[in-house]
Amino acid sequence: MGEGRTPNSIDLQGIMQLLPHRYPILLVDRILDYERCQWIRGIKNVSINEEIFQGHFPKRPVFPGVLIVEAMAQTGGCLMMQEIQDRDKKVIYFMGIDGVKFRKPVLPGDQLVMECKVLQMRGKICKLRGEAFVDGAKVAEAEFMSMLMDLEEGEGR
Repeated sequence: MGEGRTPNSIDLQGIMQLLPHRYPILLVDRILDYERCQWIRGIKNVSINEEIFQGHFPKRPVFPGVLIVEAMAQTGGCLMMQEIQDRDKKVIYFMGIDGVKFRKPVLPGDQLVMECKVLQMRGKICKLRGEAFVDGAKVAEAEFMSMLMDLEEGEGR
């Protein structure tokens, strides 16, 4: 997977066209590179200004593991949603999360690099393997399965 900006990079505005997530739960700042239907690499810049650090934990701020898994899933969602024509009428839901491991804490000032690889794609269901890194060291990993669903009438972005 490539480094830096490539023809396949996606900025924040592009991400918001792919995902329905918004502040405070949009956890992908940029897509660095991807290969359609194969793999994707994105980043999340972890800032001390994030509200979560007021309570997790005031004297020793640590980015919650559940948000690292969500950031990996959103990165994978950016890959999946590129294949959907009417994406403004769709949303991706978790079906399962397996093999989650956290290897070291993610702290304010870290840049989280999320890499997701497609393990299986069948119709509306996708299984991905995600790994997250800080400074080249793996900090988390998980496999997750998601399903693409229609937004209910009245729901929207």
